[in-house]
Order: sequence, then structure tokens, then C-alpha cells
Amino acid sequence: MTAVFLTNYYNHHQKPLADALYARLGDGYTFIETSRISEERLRLGYGGDEQPSYVRQWYASDTEKAACQELVDTADVVIAGSAPLSLIQTRLRQGKLTFLYTERIYKSGVPLLKWPVHLLKALWRYVRYRKFYVLCASAYTPLDFLRLLAFIGKTYKWGYFPAVKRYENLEDVIEGKQPSTLLWTARFIDLKHPEHAVEVARRLKADGFNFTLRMIGNGALEDEVRRLIERETLTDCVELLGSMTPEQVREHMEKSEIFLFTSDRNEGWGAVLNESMNSACAVVANSAIGSAPFLLEHGENGYLYEDGNLDDLYAKVKRLLEYTEERKRLGTAAYHTMTEEWNAENAATRLLELSKQLLDGAHKPFPFASGVCSKADILKDGWFTARRERNGNG
Repeated sequence: MTAVFLTNYYNHHQKPLADALYARLGDGYTFIETSRISEERLRLGYGGDEQPSYVRQWYASDTEKAACQELVDTADVVIAGSAPLSLIQTRLRQGKLTFLYTERIYKSGVPLLKWPVHLLKALWRYVRYRKFYVLCASAYTPLDFLRLLAFIGKTYKWGYFPAVKRYENLEDVIEGKQPSTLLWTARFIDLKHPEHAVEVARRLKADGFNFTLRMIGNGALEDEVRRLIERETLTDCVELLGSMTPEQVREHMEKSEIFLFTSDRNEGWGAVLNESMNSACAVVANSAIGSAPFLLEHGENGYLYEDGNLDDLYAKVKRLLEYTEERKRLGTAAYHTMTEEWNAENAATRLLELSKQLLDGAHKPFPFASGVCSKADILKDGWFTARRERNGNG
């Protein structure tokens, strides 16, 4: 089998999956980047390392562009990420197997006035192609495409697959965590809602809990959050640690018992969820985050909370601080979710098996019952609220 991964540029986030696919396909795998990395991205640590032999650069020259187009047109399977759809038009018209790799497309809601135009564009871009499928890097991607009458019954669970650590002794990691520690890490911007983490701390202190909340990152809201912490007299239990390297963030995850993920629906995926679960944290995450419904089984390997419901968020955190064994149970299960299922090696294996079955004309195009590459069902906004109302609070 030959496979091409087509996207804007190669970076450390793409490397684990790319390496896993290359390990399975050898020279049958090619990663094609379509644009140069911006200076801003370079300053953030993207690029810089020597690229593997399987990476090719569409933009390097006219000769290379022609060679890359030939690879795209003739490969058995193509995964198209952040790249112009025009580059895959030839293979789509020829009915060749192609996956669109995308987060949700309507993070900010549905533009009703432009809806007829969106429907017409969807018909032209997606619906008319028989062998066009979606790898969903958000649990809400299928819903957004349903609104366009596109990819119905052709959506698969996918995501981002950062490097996974496997500890020699998981019990040592869990026992080595600092008691009653909470961690929040993100940019200090609106969609990440750092103020929600501070509100949790305010309530915990008012209820007499002994704890430490550490917040890593910086951004436009940092000074505002600092003032909020001072106004609520939380400086004795909330620490602002500033920006850190990914390695330093992981070290803090490994030392922390509870991870708070408070982003709203504008968080397309959220790779910190992968990393915190891999670090055996007991996670409390907003159910509206793209990765949360895929990675978390509520009450089994973490807690979800109702979008925008701070009472629900606080109740979940409070429960974890009250029950030490619950923290350990969820952290252990979260770790195993990452090491056994949601990792680059398993994703590569399953993607190739799925591709083989689709190429062979499988009558049942969903070979996996759950997890990576299983069917991504329609998950409506507010689904967790509806489930709570059916089952009672929990």
C-alpha cells in the first residue's frame, strides 16, 4: 500500500504518527508539506529539526511540485489535512480513496444567512465524491458536516497523537504526585477560560480545602487573572508559573493529581488532554472540547462537565479532592487509555487496516467497534446536558 499525508507543514506534533506510518509502509509513505513555516511558528519551536527522508516539500520548485502531485494522484490512499482541496481533485474525480482530516468547521456556530451558499459549496466539494471520507479531529465534526448534508455515514474517530510516554512503574508515578495538586495549562485567552480555574480555587478555599492550583502559560488575560487572584486572596493557593517548554509542562503534569481543562467549544482538539491523561492525571474537562468525548469515558477514565456550568465543574473537582482513591483510579485508567489505544502506533495500524478494507470494497466500512477509526456518530451540542437530565446528575 502507498499512502500520502498532505498538509501545510511538518512539525513535532505530526512526527509520532508520521514515524509510525513510515515504520509500517517504508518508502510507500510520503509526507508532503505545502507551505513554509511562518517566522512566528518558528519562534514557537516549530520546525528547526532535520526532516526525515519521507518528508517532501511541495513548494520547493516546479519540478518538486510536479513530483508531489504525481504522488498524490497515484497513491492508494491520501490523508488531506490543512492543504488546498484543489490538490486532491484529480484523485477524487477518479474515485480514489481519500480522507479529509479536520476539526469541527463551525466552532463559532452556524452562519444562517450564508447557509444556502455553504450547502452549494459542500455539494461541490464533498458530497459528489464516492470514496471521500473524514477523519474527525473533533467529536463535533460529524454534526457540522451533517448540517451540510455531507459525509453522512463516512466519519471516523481520529484526532491528534502526540508522543506517548510509557513508565516503567506507573504506581511510582501516581504515588509520587504531590497531594491535592491541581494543574491548568494553556494560553491566557478567552476560549481557554483561565478565570474558571480561578473560580474553582475560590470555591475550594471557601469550603476549607487545602490544595494548590498551578497555572502555566501566558497571554492577553494574564494580568487580569493575576488581579483576580489577588482580589480573591488566593495567592496562598494559586500559583502563576508563566510560560514553559513542553518538557517542563509534562513534568508538572506528572507531579499533579488533577488536571483542569476549561476551554469552550472553540477548542478544536486540545492535545493537552492526551498529555495529561498520559501523565496519569485525573482530568476534569469541558464536554464541549473536541477531544473530550473521544478520549474520556465519563466516570471511567476522567470526568466531563456540562459546558458553561461552573457548579458542575466545581462539583467534579470537589469530589476528586474528597476521594483519594478516585483520583488514583481515574489517573490509572487515563494512562492506559493513552498507552493502549489513543496513540500514534495504534492509530497508524488501524488507519491502514481501515484503508485496506475500504480499498477492498468492504460492505461494513467500520471494522472497529470503538476507539480510533471507529464510527464517529453525530454528537449534538449539549449532548452531555441531555444525558445528565436522562440519568440524573453525575
